[in-house]
Amino acid sequence: MMTEQTVNRVQRRIGVGGLRISPLARQYIDQALDANRLSIGPFVHRFEREFARKHGCRFGVMTNSGTSALQIALASLKEKFGWQDGDEVIMPAITFIATSNIVLYNQLKPVFVDVDQFTYNIDPQAIEKAMTPRTRAIIPVHLFGLPCDMQAIMDIVRKNKLAVLEDSCETMFADYRDQPEGSFGDVACFSTYVAHILNTGVGGLVTSNDPEIATMCRSLLAHGRDEIYLDIDADQNTDAELMEIIDRRFSFVRLGHSFRPTEIEGALGLAQLQEREENINKRRLNAFYLTKRLTPLMAKIQLPIIPFERQHSFMMYPVTVYENGQRDKLCLHLEKNGIETRFAFPLLTQPVYQNRFAQKIEDFPIAQSIGEKTFYIGCHPELETDDLDYIVEMFFEFYHEQS
Repeated sequence: MMTEQTVNRVQRRIGVGGLRISPLARQYIDQALDANRLSIGPFVHRFEREFARKHGCRFGVMTNSGTSALQIALASLKEKFGWQDGDEVIMPAITFIATSNIVLYNQLKPVFVDVDQFTYNIDPQAIEKAMTPRTRAIIPVHLFGLPCDMQAIMDIVRKNKLAVLEDSCETMFADYRDQPEGSFGDVACFSTYVAHILNTGVGGLVTSNDPEIATMCRSLLAHGRDEIYLDIDADQNTDAELMEIIDRRFSFVRLGHSFRPTEIEGALGLAQLQEREENINKRRLNAFYLTKRLTPLMAKIQLPIIPFERQHSFMMYPVTVYENGQRDKLCLHLEKNGIETRFAFPLLTQPVYQNRFAQKIEDFPIAQSIGEKTFYIGCHPELETDDLDYIVEMFFEFYHEQS
C-alpha cells in the first residue's frame, strides 16, 4: 500500500541540472528573433568577448558544443606547432569521454595518467613519469567545477616546452591562486550544454590569448574557410577589399567542420553570463549546505574537498563512498526516491575503448577506485532548501537502513 509520503517521493524529481529562462534571457532572445538573424551575429560576438574577458583571455570563439571547442582547439595546436600524427597528449584517466575522443579524431595518441583521490583532477606527479620524446601537450581537466593544480602543471610545461589545452567544460568562474582557470594554457575550452554552469542547450567556447589560435579556430568551425571571410559582418573599406572578399568566400584552406552556433545560443549565453554571480553564489551555498548537513556521514563518504588556493564553481556535487559495493546501492536508493545521480567517468572501462589502448584501468588505482566508488548529484541554483534537506534525508535514510 502506497502512503502519501511514498507518493510524494515518487513524484519528486531532483535533477543533476536545472534551467530557468530569466526575463533578461527572454528579452535577448526576442531581440535576436526581431533582428531576423539566426546565424552568428552581435549576441554571439558579445558573449565571446565578455566570456573571454571574465576568464582572463583576449579572444573567445563560440562553437556548437564543448566537444567541438575541444576538437578545433587541439587541431589548431597541432597545426600551429607542426605536430605529427601519433604524437602524444597526456590527460587524466578520469574525465568525460570527449576529452580523449578529440585526441583520437586529431590523429594523436592519448596517454592516460592517474588522478588525485581528493580533488579527482590530474595528478601532476604522474605527468612526468608518462612523458616520452613524442609528448607534445597536456590536457588538464578541471573536473566537477574545481581547477587543477595549475602551478605544478605549468612548472612541468615550461620545463619541457609542452602545449596546454585546459579542458574547462565543467568549470567556469573559478580561480586558482587568484587567476581564472582557462587562462593558464595556450587555449581553453568550455561547455554550455544542458546541466552545465551556463546552459544554452547546446554550445561551447574556446578562449585564448593567442590571436593565431583564435583565427584558426574560427576557420576550423566554419569548414576550414579562408580567414578573409569568417564573419559576414566584416568591414571593408574599398572596392578592392570587397572584391577580394567576394573572390575568396568559398576558399577553404584547411580541413574543417560545421561547428557554428546560432544567435539564440549567443543570446542565452550572454544573459546568463551577465547573471552569473547569482548562479555561482547559489551553487556554492548549496554545496556548503550539503557538506555541513552530511558531515556526520564523513566516516562513510568523502565530501568535496577544496584546496586553499582554489575556488570551486560546483557544476555538480561529487561524493565518494568508502565501502566497496555501496556506491551502487546508495545511488539506487537515491534514484528510487527521485534524486538523479551520475557515476564518475573512468575512460579505460568504456566499451568503445576495450582493446584500443595498451594501458588498462588497473594501471591507475585511484582512477579505478573513483570509477567504482564516486558519483555526483545536482548542485544547481534551482535547488531550494527543502530540496537539499530532502537529499540529506535520503542519505541518512540509506545509512540507517544499512546499520
